[in-house]
Order: sequence, then C-alpha cells, then structure tokens
Amino acid sequence: MRKYLIAGLLVWLPLGVTVLVVKLFMDVMDRTLLLLPPDWRPEQLFGTHIPGLGLVLSLVIVVVTGVVVANLLGRRLVGIWEAILARIPLVRTIYAAVKQVAETVFADSNTAFRKVMLVEYPRRDMWCLAFQTGDAPQEIRDKTGEELVSVFVPTTPTPTSGFVLMVPHKDIIELDMSVDDGLKLIMSLGVVVPAPKSGDKAPARVAAGEASS
Repeated sequence: MRKYLIAGLLVWLPLGVTVLVVKLFMDVMDRTLLLLPPDWRPEQLFGTHIPGLGLVLSLVIVVVTGVVVANLLGRRLVGIWEAILARIPLVRTIYAAVKQVAETVFADSNTAFRKVMLVEYPRRDMWCLAFQTGDAPQEIRDKTGEELVSVFVPTTPTPTSGFVLMVPHKDIIELDMSVDDGLKLIMSLGVVVPAPKSGDKAPARVAAGEASS
C-alpha cells in the first residue's frame, strides 16, 4: 500500500501543484479585465466569464505599447512621461530603479542569471550555489584591489530572497549546470540533483581578471 500510495502521489502531486499555480496566475492576469469599461467585459459581451482573456489582453497591451514606443514619436512621448515622473518625489526613485533593473535584465548582451557558480559561503570550505548578476561597481573594485564579480545567493526553498555578494574571480567556481537545474536544486532542498553530463570534468576556479561575460 505504501508503494502504491507514493506512486500515486508522484503522479498527482506535481500535476495538482502545476494546475494550482497556473490557475493562480490566470486569475491574477484576468483582473486586468477590470481596466475595460463594464460594457466591454466578457461577462457582458458573452454572458459568461472566459478564463485566460486577461492574459490575452495583457499581451496585446504590452505588444501595442512596444510598437508605439519603438518609433520616434513614441520615444518622445515616453521621454515626456519620464520627465513628469522625475518631478514626483519617491515615485521617481522607484521608477528609475525598476527601469534600470528591467533594462539590465532584458538587454541582449546581459550576462545576469546566465551562469551558475559555487562560492564559499558562509565560511571557507562550505560551498553554496550562486548566480552571476554582473561585475561589482568599479569604485568597490578600486578600493578593494580585487577583480570582483557580483553574485546572488538565493535562500532555500524560496529563491526569490537571498544575498548579494561581491566575490573575487579567483574564489569562484563556474559550473556547467543550467540556471533551471540550479533553481530546481535549490527549491527541492537539494533533493533534485541534475543528471551528470557526459564528459564532465571537475570545474576549475575562474582565473583572476578573467572576463565575466
């Protein structure tokens, strides 16, 4: 009975959690339909609620916005909008920070969260997974005299929180592990271990001064 119970859970538990997460996401996106006038909402037009229309509406809004701001007139409108926001205390700080992070993450040349690394944390001879986020600020590198790289060390089992560390290149071990496999390892408390790749060799420390890109 125990064997059959576990076998059944291995089928239904991942499926159930996946359905709940997708449903939660769809419910949140469907709230964007509240932006429409009451007469334009699906309940009025079709007489029933249609799940997923909020996601479609969000995608349409994002794509249309992208088309508008991609031309010269759109960029000027965005510039005027940002100039207005820059005059509002607190709002300008939040907007500027979020925009800078978004531009960094979505840049084609960006290396953030594309490498999985090992760093010795919280002390020597204890290793933890980290994700590269970029080079440390030049001022910090100049004052420490070290070629530092910024890494994000997530907490378990919720990788959305964690610590930002600035570690010397020579003290980092780069892994061939994908970011997805690294996240699975962290979220599963170390239970889900990535399958070894054929021809894998022991990782070598990153040489001091090696480019992080």
